[in-house]
Amino acid sequence: MDRTAEPGLAVEDVRIDERDVEMLEAIDRYGSMHRAAEELGRSYARIQRRVVELEEAVGQLTERKRGGTDGGGTELTATATRLCRQFDRLEAELDGVASVTESVFTGTVESRTGELATVSTSVGPVRALVPAEASEVQVTVRSDAVVLTDPDETPDADGTSLRNQFGGVVVDVEPGEAIARIRIALADETGKPDGVDLEALVTRESRERLALEPGREVVASFKATAARGIDLS
Repeated sequence: MDRTAEPGLAVEDVRIDERDVEMLEAIDRYGSMHRAAEELGRSYARIQRRVVELEEAVGQLTERKRGGTDGGGTELTATATRLCRQFDRLEAELDGVASVTESVFTGTVESRTGELATVSTSVGPVRALVPAEASEVQVTVRSDAVVLTDPDETPDADGTSLRNQFGGVVVDVEPGEAIARIRIALADETGKPDGVDLEALVTRESRERLALEPGREVVASFKATAARGIDLS
């Protein structure tokens, strides 16, 4: 594999590249094509047209949410999520430094709705997939499932699928050719460092855009379905 080549996925006659994945991740993060276009500095018409082009090749990527205080929005389908993960894995292959790791939270199950539970941890409640009847658990989160944002640009958790959001400070950056591993020291519920670290994989472009260097304050977010509990009880 040519490590100097730009990573991309070929589906039929459509090539999915970094800009496409960045677009989908922005739609997921902000819950709106209009907001994604604003944040990325692109036109709404261009983003909408590109989504249609991709959907003709791979299937439905977005769907409208109805209702809510903001009148609804747009979220990614399972197909889009798989596509983004596939691209992340490709980038990891292009950059051997960035192997996927898991971060661990230990806590107690407070409540549950079906397979999803709220786990009380030292950094706050974590929504995760937890085995039935489990009470004490370890929650693992893959580094390729963590999204980093500027604290001033992070959408409210209720308005995005990234329901788990934690403030922290970048303590280590392991750069690579295509992506970098970022280690974040999370704060407890009072805002003080708690000794719990979370790792994230980000693209070179995202690292530069967010100026991710030690000392940088960020918000680390991940979906409830990306956090999985292991029964310790």
